[in-house]
Amino acid sequence: MSEVKYSKKHEWVSVDGDVGTVGITKHATEQLGDIVFAEVPDAGKALTNGGEAAVVESVKAASDVYTPVTGEVVEGNAAIVAEPALINQDPEGKGWFFKIKITSPDELAALMSKADYDKFVEENPS
Repeated sequence: MSEVKYSKKHEWVSVDGDVGTVGITKHATEQLGDIVFAEVPDAGKALTNGGEAAVVESVKAASDVYTPVTGEVVEGNAAIVAEPALINQDPEGKGWFFKIKITSPDELAALMSKADYDKFVEENPS
């Protein structure tokens, strides 16, 4: 079973071996509102922990999506580019942004569990 970790910038990463699937949390989609555009990174792109990885635009605002881990993109989710509403419908499932081959697995220790993330959101609602 894969392990899911959360960042303070409202990204999640589901880890399976040395590959992480990254997306934005349900809380982030609720803050953004209806998502109308998504841009995902190309396979082969190197990303650094905390760096900009993708773009999401809603009727309210445009926002960067950051990578919670360092590595190389293995796949961008073409489905959300074609149908951005998938991000609102299933943010922690079919609405993922990219898959990354994790090169610094120790970075995962700095991320939060689901319980810790829920507490973080409760204490920092906006």
